[in-house]
Amino acid sequence: MHRMTWRDVTDRGISIKQQKTGAELLVPVHSELQSVLDKAREARTDLVLLTTYFGEMFTVDGFSQRMRDAITDASLPTSCQPHGLRKAAGRRLAEAGCSAHEIMSILGHRSLAEAERYTKEADQKRLAAAAISRLEGQTGTKAPNPNERISPNRRRRRK
Repeated sequence: MHRMTWRDVTDRGISIKQQKTGAELLVPVHSELQSVLDKAREARTDLVLLTTYFGEMFTVDGFSQRMRDAITDASLPTSCQPHGLRKAAGRRLAEAGCSAHEIMSILGHRSLAEAERYTKEADQKRLAAAAISRLEGQTGTKAPNPNERISPNRRRRRK
């Protein structure tokens, strides 16, 4: 993120090359981010999206320090880390009902296990409610009547 330039932002999305895997991604831009980018594009003076106070490209350490300062300024817990934004994105995508493969395409994961690591904290209550809602929509499933008693003399037939 600290090396991203305006050339990486196109009408189709943001081009990203994963540092760890080298995977090249094109991620569509969320409408809220697009609004921010449009305003920033109008005022831009640099090729780089995020610059230091001196208008220079961030180093990895410099970007990390700026994020730590922003976290402190926002009175967030010190456990908040920039990488947590990626994990939060995975969780939010899972809560929105995205498949593991859709999440992988946004986060650049190569295996389902990687995607699951980011989605395991998805909102359990929301997902459980969605699952039951889908089940209730199925035909041929009838819940047993708790008031119906089965006679103790009734035996099952054996085949």
